[in-house]
Amino acid sequence: MHALSPTLSPQGAREQTPGPNRSIVIVGSGLAGYTLLKEIRKRDAATPVTLVTADDGAFYSKPNLSNALATGRTAAALASASAEKMAVDQNATVLTHTRVTAIDTQGQRVRTENGELEYSQLVLALGADPFAHGLSGDGAGDVLTVNDLADYAAFRSAIDGKQRVTVLGGGLIGCEFANDLVHAGFAVDVVHLGEWPLERLLPVEAGQRLADSLAALGVNWHFGRTGKSVERTAAGYSITLDNGETVAADVVLSAIGLKPRTQLAQVAGIKVGRGIQTNGLLETSAPHVYAMGDCAEVEGLNLPYVQPLMVQARALAATLTGTPMPVVYAPMPVMVKTPAHPVAVLPPKIGAAGGWNVECSDTGICALHTDDSGRLQGFALTGSETGRRNALAKEIVA
Repeated sequence: MHALSPTLSPQGAREQTPGPNRSIVIVGSGLAGYTLLKEIRKRDAATPVTLVTADDGAFYSKPNLSNALATGRTAAALASASAEKMAVDQNATVLTHTRVTAIDTQGQRVRTENGELEYSQLVLALGADPFAHGLSGDGAGDVLTVNDLADYAAFRSAIDGKQRVTVLGGGLIGCEFANDLVHAGFAVDVVHLGEWPLERLLPVEAGQRLADSLAALGVNWHFGRTGKSVERTAAGYSITLDNGETVAADVVLSAIGLKPRTQLAQVAGIKVGRGIQTNGLLETSAPHVYAMGDCAEVEGLNLPYVQPLMVQARALAATLTGTPMPVVYAPMPVMVKTPAHPVAVLPPKIGAAGGWNVECSDTGICALHTDDSGRLQGFALTGSETGRRNALAKEIVA
C-alpha cells in the first residue's frame, strides 16, 4: 500500500490525493486519538492514517495535568513528543492547527478550515469540554479551566508568584488539583456543592476521610455551596457563594466537570445522548464512523477514565484493521491521585440494588457495595486499603 500524499493547494488548503487505498481519519490528538493510532500501527504498518487536531498535536497524558505542580513539571515537560515526531514514529499524517468544521457522512468526507479529507473509516476522539461555570461578575471571564496542555500552561503562568487559589468543584479533578496545589505551597479553598468530596463515587465515610486528610494539609472546604459571582478586587478576586459568604483568591480554577463533545456529530446527523452513541464495536449511527474516549457513550456508558480508553483503543484498532472486536471491560478501579489520602474506587453499576458495608481504621476506609446475597458489586478504598483493589476487582464479574 502507498501512504496518502497530503498536498498543498494554491489557497493553502490541504487535500488528500484520491487513491485506491482505504484511509483512516482520526479527529483528535488527545490520549484517545494517539493511543488508537499506536494500536493500529501494532497491527498494520501501511494503511494510511491521518490524525487531525485543532492544537499543536503534542503528545501528552491528560491525567498528568492535575498532579504536575508539586513535582515542578511545566507544560513543555509534560509533552513527551511533538506532532512531527509522532507522525514519523507512527508513519502517519498529523494535521495540526486544523479544526474540523463538518462531517459529510454520505460522501465520507471531513471538512476542515483548511480543506477537505476523504475517509474510508472515521474515528471521532474529540474529548470533552469543561462545564460552563455560570458565574456572574466582572471577574467571571478570568476563571480558568485546565482541560489541555495549553490550559495548563496558562494556569501555571497565572499562579506564578501567587498564594491563594480557589477551586470550584470537589470531584475527582478538583480534589487532585487541590492536593497538588496545597502540596506545592498554595493556600487552597474548595467550593463544592456536595456534602463531601466525590459524593457520586464514595460513601460518606470514605469521602470524609479524604476531606479530612486534605484539610490537614491546609485545604479549606466549603461544602454544600456553589459560587455565584466573581468580582475583581485590588488584591485579586472575591468569590461570592450562594449563602452570601465571600472567599478571597488570587486565581480561580473551575473543575466542576466535563461534557462530552457531541456537537460536530450531532450536526452531521449522528445520534448522541450524553456522548456520541456507539454500540460495542464503537460504531456510531453513521456507517464507517466510530467514536471513542471521553466523547463516546458506549452502549449507554460514558467512562472518562484512562483504562476504558485503552480497552477501546485496542478493540477499535482490531476492528479497523479487519478483525471486528467488541469492547469488553474487565473491572477497572479508578485511582484518584490524592497523595494526602489515596483513593481507589470501582463504583457499582448504575441502579444496582444493595448497599455499602463500611469498615474504618486509622489508616484507611474499606467500603464494599454488595447485593442482597452478599455478592460484591463495587468498592471504595482509601489510604492503606487501596492495596486491596486488584484482589477485590477479581471478585467482580466483568
